[in-house]
Amino acid sequence: MDLDLALRVDEPPTLTYESMQDERDHYEEWERSNRLSLLLIQSHIVQSIRTSLPKNTNAKEFLETVQEQFVTSDKALVATLMGKLVSLKHTADKGVREHIMEMDVATQLQALKVEIFESFLVFFIINSLSVEYSQFKISYNIHKGKWSLNKLLTMCVQDEGRLRQEKLETTNLVVRGKNKEKKAGVFL
Repeated sequence: MDLDLALRVDEPPTLTYESMQDERDHYEEWERSNRLSLLLIQSHIVQSIRTSLPKNTNAKEFLETVQEQFVTSDKALVATLMGKLVSLKHTADKGVREHIMEMDVATQLQALKVEIFESFLVFFIINSLSVEYSQFKISYNIHKGKWSLNKLLTMCVQDEGRLRQEKLETTNLVVRGKNKEKKAGVFL
């Protein structure tokens, strides 16, 4: 349908009486694409923001205007991502895979020209794990080689499975006698 034609191609020169038929056809295609693109873009912008934007008849220029008004500071985004990285700690309410995926902000930081080495990220993630992963941490520290992020993810998920199997459910059974109360712990 060439809806993005107006975004890909600059506006053709204004038609004149001497314009050829292929120039007229191209201009009509571009004009249709521009109109539909503007309608589509504007329909996806919140009304309160849309009213603050200048009226524009060119979709490409309209997007450039929006970009200029809503430019984010790369430094602020880096600070936010670094804060997220430093503050995340593994908790029992989420799985270890989800925790590691949340902490992998290195790809976002690299796009902002902040380099985080994978070995640093692996070490940082291991230190953010909860105390139930103490044996895992010791095992990693004893291991001579360096792990990739994928290997860390695989090993943590395996250890999480091991931890689940080792957890014992405890049920207390209370038996009352005439004068004495007997308690016995039953482990399943």
